[in-house]
Amino acid sequence: MSDKPEKFIDENGLRLDGRRVNEIRPMKMEIGVLSRADGSCYLEWGKNKVLAAVYGPRELHPRRLQKADSALIRYRYNMAAFSVEDRIRPGPSRRSIEISKVSREAFEPVVLTHLYPGAVIDVFAEVLQADAGTRTAAINAASMALADAGIPMKGLVSACAVGKVDGQLVLDLNKPEDNYGNADIPMAMTADGEITLLQMDGDVTQEEFRQAVELCKEGCRQILEMQKETLKNKFTKLEEVEISDDEEDVDVSALVESTLESLEEDETSENDEDIEEEIETDDVEDAESGDEAESVEEQEDSFQDVDEDDIPEDNDEDVPEDDEETA
Repeated sequence: MSDKPEKFIDENGLRLDGRRVNEIRPMKMEIGVLSRADGSCYLEWGKNKVLAAVYGPRELHPRRLQKADSALIRYRYNMAAFSVEDRIRPGPSRRSIEISKVSREAFEPVVLTHLYPGAVIDVFAEVLQADAGTRTAAINAASMALADAGIPMKGLVSACAVGKVDGQLVLDLNKPEDNYGNADIPMAMTADGEITLLQMDGDVTQEEFRQAVELCKEGCRQILEMQKETLKNKFTKLEEVEISDDEEDVDVSALVESTLESLEEDETSENDEDIEEEIETDDVEDAESGDEAESVEEQEDSFQDVDEDDIPEDNDEDVPEDDEETA
């Protein structure tokens, strides 16, 4: 208890890390970081570092677990043994199993599972470095990984936590506030304000709870804008790549057209040469046919010059007759 600070909020309304009560920690997201996953996201939120990966939709085995009318969502939350100062035992614990369950339930109303009956969508959230708010950070990263994988959803899911320190509600607890605060209320919600996850550890009044929900909505709105911006940056780059590819295609098509034109010109010149050769060949054939005709006429004339007297008559005397008597 000696590490507990005397005050969490100073006289200027600033917290231990210099934030206002309604400000979230700096966040950085990058999607598509794993080539073998269908979708992935790396998220840094304050000192939290989370890696999320999505595999599927794919056929579920064993088949007895399949649902005939929808897909099954499996969510696995895990903290690496080196993610905290005091090394923790590797493997699932009661805490990680509980967080996995509530996180899966946070995505079930949003993911359009009825489009993939008999399939499974596996979501893995690995906390590489922990610094309070790891379950909400994992949900934000998993939501981006699902979007990167192209899983149909009603919308993105954003998560944030509200706590109570020094009798005042604060947004996005850091580690000292989480360890020594009076309450911790993690929430997840859609862009329409539909709450898909709500937990509470500590005591708050009804009015404080209403204020906490409104404060958390503001934090989720800020996170949602970052998520949209991250997705837009990725797909804008993809559009630029497609445009550059189209430009290369235009250049190639122009080259093909010019090549075809040159080929047509060559064919035209070759056709002209062929026509000239055919003409010359026809002239030669005409000349030859003329010579043949002249020779035929000369032969006919020579036949006409022969007198009938010059044609020898048949001499019957030279032809021996059959001696019927001898026969």
